[in-house]
Amino acid sequence: MTAGITVDLADPVPPFEQIRRQLSSLIAVGALEPGSRLPTVRSLAADLGIAAGTVARAYKELEQQGLIESRRRNGTVVVGPPRTQHGTVRADAAVMDAVDGLIRTARDAGIRDDTLIDLVRGRLTSKLDS
Repeated sequence: MTAGITVDLADPVPPFEQIRRQLSSLIAVGALEPGSRLPTVRSLAADLGIAAGTVARAYKELEQQGLIESRRRNGTVVVGPPRTQHGTVRADAAVMDAVDGLIRTARDAGIRDDTLIDLVRGRLTSKLDS
């Protein structure tokens, strides 16, 4: 399951947060569906070459968000996408198409993925302030 989960140790974002964000995104877009089992903390840590405590912290935060659940005999499983008082939050087809278009446009322009993410985060932050 580590396909798609990466940790960039040169990134200023802490590794646990990188893992949390990636898993949260995979759950939000439906790539990890409810009932999907996640690797054990030790297994994912070994695959990524990081400390088990780092993965454990990411899992703990995802569990606090209600996205995953640790079950003694069944391991850690995806509970579902985030929920709000208005229902489930899951990216619909139109949003996913727009995101895919943004990615294509950015790559055509030679913008690196990490730069694109920073641009989107910056715009989201500026829109919150106005």
